[in-house]
Amino acid sequence: MTTAEALIACDDINEALAFYVDRLGFRVDSIFPAEAPSVAVLRGYGLRLRLDPAAPRSPAAIRISSTDLHAMGGEGRIVAPDGTTIDIVDADPPIVLPPLQQSFVLERASDDASWTAGRAGMRYRDLIPDRQGGRFIGSHICIPTAGPVSDYVHFHKIRFQMIYCYKGWTRLVYEDQGEPFIMKAGDCVLQPPRIRHRVLESSAGLEVIEIGCPALHETFADPETDLPTMDVRPERDFGGQRFAFHRAETATWHSSADGFARRRFGFREATDGLAEASVLRTSPQSSTGASVALHVALQSVDAEFYFMFVLAGHATLLRSEHGGEALAPGDSFVMPSNQKFALTERSPDVELLEVILPAHR
Repeated sequence: MTTAEALIACDDINEALAFYVDRLGFRVDSIFPAEAPSVAVLRGYGLRLRLDPAAPRSPAAIRISSTDLHAMGGEGRIVAPDGTTIDIVDADPPIVLPPLQQSFVLERASDDASWTAGRAGMRYRDLIPDRQGGRFIGSHICIPTAGPVSDYVHFHKIRFQMIYCYKGWTRLVYEDQGEPFIMKAGDCVLQPPRIRHRVLESSAGLEVIEIGCPALHETFADPETDLPTMDVRPERDFGGQRFAFHRAETATWHSSADGFARRRFGFREATDGLAEASVLRTSPQSSTGASVALHVALQSVDAEFYFMFVLAGHATLLRSEHGGEALAPGDSFVMPSNQKFALTERSPDVELLEVILPAHR
């Protein structure tokens, strides 16, 4: 068996024990020599401390996360007799949303687009570099090789998170949602806050689009939970949201006045109005086999967040007081609520992923 300890210089063992044991709640694992104790090993909060006069003299720092701040004397910083600083923090603080800073963002899927290495062998392309002030993150994620994914059971402390399968397929498993299942190109999942899940396997060249809020959020491993779980509870509430799995092959398309047909993912209902996501394509009534050059009025979307990703085909993005921007597969944009825009010259095969928070147009 191998163990590790944090070394803390200690000249007065009785004073140190009064602080660490009586005040902070550590317990004594060992203490010696018996006739005149000078060294003690303490355990608490998943941490081992060795109080030893021979330890290095640089003051240490300890961070204790507690679900009962009252019992710990409240949140804050205290200093031990030996100079060690102890920060007492809330083990489960509420999510802090940074102030929203809306901006127009256009990201191109060019050959020289920057990809970075991420968790579990995944490659990431940033779709929202400015993070809208830290409120939102968008990632184009790729797993190059086929086979098992070196993932583990984990969960995210988030406000909103969705994953859209752009290319290929992946096998996933979620807490209380039954056996592992395959998510194929065109499918999408809503991952409610704190739901345990794991990526098990993928095809070669799997590509997904992930949208999350806030941009900086914590991912926690949960080795104590085995998936799949015994219970199957599709209606379970996770922080005010339900798990949702949208299957493209059984989806229904609905035409709208803007010349698009939409298949909505049902996130409005699953998030109680927080978000909606859809795939848009050129409505059959609008397409005659040629590029659709619609003379539509520029309109704005009154939303906290409006995102589009080009899945297939081509279109031109028009913005008020700006020229047209040609859009191709892999391109994406974020549109602020105070800017009017329209999509024109849409190819008959155009398909777009649309994400809106909150779930209204």
